Amino acid sequence: MNAVFDHVGGAGLTDSFRLLARGGTLVSYGTAATRDVDGDAMLPVLLLFARLLWWNALPNGRGAHFFNLWSGHRRATDFRRRFARDLGEVLSLHAEGVLIPPVAARVPLSEAASALALAESGTVVGKVLLVPDHP
Repeated sequence: MNAVFDHVGGAGLTDSFRLLARGGTLVSYGTAATRDVDGDAMLPVLLLFARLLWWNALPNGRGAHFFNLWSGHRRATDFRRRFARDLGEVLSLHAEGVLIPPVAARVPLSEAASALALAESGTVVGKVLLVPDHP
């Protein structure tokens, strides 16, 4: 794969990195897998940063980066500009058919609770999308 976007983190981040082809990029933007880890809440984040630095130092032609969605409160104007640029690039790649996210299920909005349960079940590969209810 040329790009992997990982919002889960934790042990699965290694699997995400292994999916990359030479020249590919991993973008980590969350650490949901470590939200219930006992102890210092910052330790898993610091370990993530160390792992990304290590992977970038390896001579394997792959890159690994962290996109901090929560940094906007510090430098709001700069963050909004960078976020708009980066999100615009991702959406452009999707519109061009270059970036094709796997979709596990499309669930009507009226069944949002079951969509959430499915997404959190760990039994699907891909995104669970909410779609408008049919009239």
